[in-house]
Formats: sequence, structure tokens, C-alpha cells
Amino acid sequence: MKSITVQQLRDRVDVPLIDVREVDEFAAGHVPGAVNIPMSAIGGRLDELPEGAFDVICAIGGRSGRVVEALEARGYDATNVDGGTNEWIAAGFPVER
Repeated sequence: MKSITVQQLRDRVDVPLIDVREVDEFAAGHVPGAVNIPMSAIGGRLDELPEGAFDVICAIGGRSGRVVEALEARGYDATNVDGGTNEWIAAGFPVER
């Protein structure tokens, strides 16, 4: 499974970011530009995933890692964000609410 740090995520350009946390978690604060498709709903929303490479984030990296593994098995080019949104916030990076 491919993975990146939150520092690498901050420096990425034109790579879509899917946040797989639940709606209330996402609303409380997320990486700017992230699109919320909760892990609990992603199986029925595969048509909403970007074409080409994209990154996947959750709170700390566990849920997003499981999602990336499942998506890779289906042929998607997905990368997990290690440390997740919690590490993004701890690093002092901007947050949208």
C-alpha cells in the first residue's frame, strides 16, 4: 500500500483527497479541498471517486488504510495519508469547517 505523510500531502498539487471519516467528523474540521465519502458509504459511492490517482485520509490513518487496500484490490490508484487529519491539525496546517 502506498502512503504519504501529512507534510507530503501539504505539498501535493492537483491530487484529489477523499476523507473517509463520518459526516460529523468531517464537519468538525478537514483538510482544505477534501471531499467527504464516509468509509461506511464508500462501497455504494464508487462512481464518485476520481479517475486517476487520489489520496485517502481519515482521523489517524487506520480507516483510510483499510479503504486504500480495498480500492487497490479493485484497481484504483489510491494512497493512504499516514497520521491522518489529527496529525494534519497537530502540524498546524489549515483546516476547513
